[in-house]
Amino acid sequence: MKGLCVCLGLTLLLVGCDKNEVGDISLGAFTTKDIKLNTLVDPIVTGVTCHVASIEADLSLSDPSDSSISCRQTGEITSAMIAAIEKSKSGDVVFKKSKSIFFKSMKIRRVYDQQSQTLMYVSYSTKETSGSFKHSLSTVPLWGTQAYSKSKTSTL
Repeated sequence: MKGLCVCLGLTLLLVGCDKNEVGDISLGAFTTKDIKLNTLVDPIVTGVTCHVASIEADLSLSDPSDSSISCRQTGEITSAMIAAIEKSKSGDVVFKKSKSIFFKSMKIRRVYDQQSQTLMYVSYSTKETSGSFKHSLSTVPLWGTQAYSKSKTSTL
């Protein structure tokens, strides 16, 4: 029994440790829910950093689905980086986090809008909540970067 308690305690400590977490805002003394702020660097386009805010419940089997995302250029973005990314309309999952033991997760996808030369990052829940799938969008234009090509733009 003592070993089980020790294991449970260590597990709870490790769950609270997230190397990407940069902020933890309590929603009050009478709730176990907090706003967690995480930073994520795009693994291919390393000049882009995204910050994600989401509600997490420490003692719940399921975290709420709401989240918001904000991505910015924080370093160099090269043509080689853009050449290496997925160019399909569905893009590529760059981050995934479980939000429940019931198969709900939060994903962040990178989609490239070739016409406007803009990277779009969409944060979304994989499970319907209150009649909709929660999602949030942030964009990073390539204008002013090495990856921007004047010949690709067209006049509207």
